[in-house]
Amino acid sequence: MPNIKLIIEYDGARYHGWQRQPDVPTIQGELEEAVFKITKERLTVVGAGRTDAGVHAEGQAAHFKTKARLTPDAWQRALNSLLPEDIVVLTAQKVPDRFHARYSAVGKTYRYRILNRRYRPAIGRRHVWTVYLPLNMRRMRAAAKTLIGKHDFSSFQGSNHSARTAACTIRRLELVKRKDEVVLTIEADRFLQHMVRTIVGTLVEVGRGRRNPGEMAALLQKKDRRFGGPTAPPQGLCLVKVVYK
Repeated sequence: MPNIKLIIEYDGARYHGWQRQPDVPTIQGELEEAVFKITKERLTVVGAGRTDAGVHAEGQAAHFKTKARLTPDAWQRALNSLLPEDIVVLTAQKVPDRFHARYSAVGKTYRYRILNRRYRPAIGRRHVWTVYLPLNMRRMRAAAKTLIGKHDFSSFQGSNHSARTAACTIRRLELVKRKDEVVLTIEADRFLQHMVRTIVGTLVEVGRGRRNPGEMAALLQKKDRRFGGPTAPPQGLCLVKVVYK
């Protein structure tokens, strides 16, 4: 039975996240409905990660197994002809049977965009978090350095988490200022629920002077979400790519 891997781009603004849910639009639901129209098979499209409601992706990975014998190019064309305009299959390919979009992944890269100015945007507002007070980049970068490496990120995970362990290794965490936009790029072997958004919310508190950069080490040691910063809103977050061996 062919195993098909997809790389998908989507604007998550009008979706209730990746995971299929009854009576509301989701990315997984749209993909599975498109596959059903092609194959008449009710199957599961497995994603590399479950992005939250309102979160976007440039390089989400997924796979599904099917009896259909279409070529990869035919899969891409057929799916894109059926999917809504805010979901696009960038690539389709046949992969070994053992490939699993989630469990075969060895890392992911996310990007978070902050618009830092005194007035809201009219264009692109569904893709940034507007922070109106000035942010101190030097303080934010100093705090971010503390998070690089392998740590227990319990203080940065969602309250409804189901992860067996909170240990993650952040390989890269960069903050770049481009005019009035702050772009955070983070790469790790794995991420906990709401981890990136909570890191962003905490770094923004540091940038606004509500926390000291040196508090980040103590926050990691507490291993308690109650001590972390607020969870940043979803619209600024984008899954850039999923890394496989």
